[in-house]
Amino acid sequence: MPPPRPPLAAEPPRVGPALAALREQRALSLDELSRRAGVSKSMLSQIERSQANPTVAVVWRLANALGVPLSELLDDAPRSEPPAITVVPAADTPTLGAADARCQLRILGPIELAGQFEWYELTLQAGASLESAGHEPGSREHLSALAGSIEIQSGEALARLKPGETARYAADRPHAIRNNGRGVAQALLVVLHAP
Repeated sequence: MPPPRPPLAAEPPRVGPALAALREQRALSLDELSRRAGVSKSMLSQIERSQANPTVAVVWRLANALGVPLSELLDDAPRSEPPAITVVPAADTPTLGAADARCQLRILGPIELAGQFEWYELTLQAGASLESAGHEPGSREHLSALAGSIEIQSGEALARLKPGETARYAADRPHAIRNNGRGVAQALLVVLHAP
């Protein structure tokens, strides 16, 4: 009599959480893993969110691209703690820019904190300004000048910053950050939204 077969699993293995954890541990962007594995970025995103079940061939390509055995992607065992350090490649840092390209904001904070606590790297070309309507009551901004000459206006109040100086000001009224100098100005901008 043949040995009994193990019972079949009720559902396919969940590759998504394992794939996301391994990609994060290796500090790989979706673009980079897509290129290495020959799997589209949209398919990778769907797999990580458990919205698609990959074929064995796709799992094999992903395992090879990540340098792990196939079983590591198919294992439903709980994943280890997230890495102590996560590196976001420069190409994956979202950037906002004015239509005239004279003002650029690189979004340094994680998206899950947007609307509470945000931080940016701000670059202003000579003569450029970043003007904002007031945020919700009680909001504040902290701007640390890194290079160039920067002028801050919050309501009617004005201040000028030199590199190394920080301005803290109310952001619940119209406010502006201006580069009145001749060269490029750079700063780190932190926005604290009121609870």
